[in-house]
Order: sequence, then C-alpha cells, then structure tokens
Amino acid sequence: MNRPIASTVEVSVRHILSDRTTGFLTRTRRITWRDSLYRVPRPASGTQSVELTCPVCDASLLAEVRAHARTRRTSAVLLVLAAVSVIVFFLAFAYAIHEGGRTLPEGQSLPTLFPVSIVSIFVTFVAAPVLLLKGRHYNGVTMLDAPKPRRMHGIMPVRG
Repeated sequence: MNRPIASTVEVSVRHILSDRTTGFLTRTRRITWRDSLYRVPRPASGTQSVELTCPVCDASLLAEVRAHARTRRTSAVLLVLAAVSVIVFFLAFAYAIHEGGRTLPEGQSLPTLFPVSIVSIFVTFVAAPVLLLKGRHYNGVTMLDAPKPRRMHGIMPVRG
C-alpha cells in the first residue's frame, strides 16, 4: 500500500479540457479534465509557496502549502462549525414549529425570534453540508490567483 509521507501532501493539478453547459430550462454542466499527481512537501511551520507545472500545457501554477498542525486545526474548526450548524438547525426548526403552531389572540404578533429562526433554518441547511465537506477534504494547499490564461486549472486533494 502506498502510504503518504507525514511531511508531504498529495495533490493533483487538474487541467480542464472542456466546460460545456447545455439546456435551457434544465442546465447540464459537463466538465472533462486531465490531472496529474504531485507530492508537495509541507513546511515545518507557517506557509510556503510552491510551483507546480501542468503536464498538459506546461503552465506554472503557484500554490500555498500550510503546515500540518495548522491544516489539522483548520479542518477541526470547519468540522466543529458544521456540528454547531446542525445543532442550530434543529433548535431553530423546533422553535419555529413550536411558535408557528400556536394560536395567537387578536392583534398579537409572533415573537421577534420567529423570523430569525426561519432565516437560520435556511442558512444552516446550506452551511452544515458545505462546512462538513470542506472540513473533511481540506488539505492545506490552495492555488494562488492565476493570470487569465491559467485559470483553466485547479488543485484538488487526493483521496486515499
């Protein structure tokens, strides 16, 4: 089994060959790409810029690599925020059902927290899965902004 070295991270440089969107009412997006694997060394502390080369078009891409401790800490924070979002979702949902189901006397309106709970339901419904996926797949390597011709590239984490 090919196990990664502790002080390195595996990433793939993805060259997007085509990006087509078809359809009028129902949009279908189809992306084709070619990628290549790189093993990037992690710095002992802080961040470090590395240069990766796309094998398809020989474009040089700048990426920023974070230290292993900071990567683990950021991933843990994202996962904790996802868990908090799930808790807030269920609490706000229960509160909205409790307050929305009551019959109010004439001239009395719902409490101020009711619209806040409705907004938080919609926000956390989107935020929780996004934070969960970002936290699980975060590897501490981000691509720095590329000039216009090099924007058809991406740096993706390699899944074990």
